Formats: sequence, C-alpha cells, structure tokens
Amino acid sequence: MSQETPNEQPQEETPDFSKMSLEEKKARVMEALRSVVDPEIGLSVVQLGLIRELDIQDDRMHIVMILTTPFCPYAPQLLEATRLTAQQALGGITTTIEVGLEIWNPSMAEEGVLDDWGLF
Repeated sequence: MSQETPNEQPQEETPDFSKMSLEEKKARVMEALRSVVDPEIGLSVVQLGLIRELDIQDDRMHIVMILTTPFCPYAPQLLEATRLTAQQALGGITTTIEVGLEIWNPSMAEEGVLDDWGLF
C-alpha cells in the first residue's frame, strides 16, 4: 500500500543545459528576465530594452545592461536582480553584469510598451 502526501507538488525536472542550443539558452534567460521589473516605471528590463548584450559560454554568462537614467536610484538592486535571475535561469552558472555606456532612449523599448505614456 503506497502512501500519498496530500498537496505534494510534482518536482519540475531540471533541463540539461549542455544539450540546449545557444539560441535556446538566450531565449530562456530573456524570458526569465521579464520578471525583473524597474520599480519606478513598472516595466521589465526586457520590455524597456535595457539588456544590450548577452554572452553565454559553457561555464559562464556575461550581461551588458544599461539604465534608463545614469542616476537611477534603483540601479544596484536592478543590476543584482538581473544578474541573479539570469544566473538561476541557466542553473547557476557564473554570471557577471556590467553597466553599458549607451544612453537609453524610448526607441529601445519593445514596440507598444510605452504607448500608455502618451509621449511617443
């Protein structure tokens, strides 16, 4: 007789990242980064177009990210949340992040996400 524990959730299987293509890995990271939201604007770092470069190797990942303003008060938290979320998306590989020197402008955002602002 087997015993079942009520409310026991099935464990999600960890994907084999070594068998994923580079494009699949990038898509997985970018999808995960949609959960990292700029608290002042209320849009994700992906929607805003802040992720400018994503370099994924077998054992490490490097992200170049820009900010909507050089004086963003949430920059340290936003950068760390981005780094940690990306790292977790690929099973914990070593992940570094740097602030790019590009100046953000609204044309970098995904099409349509800034329509509610009424400015563009």
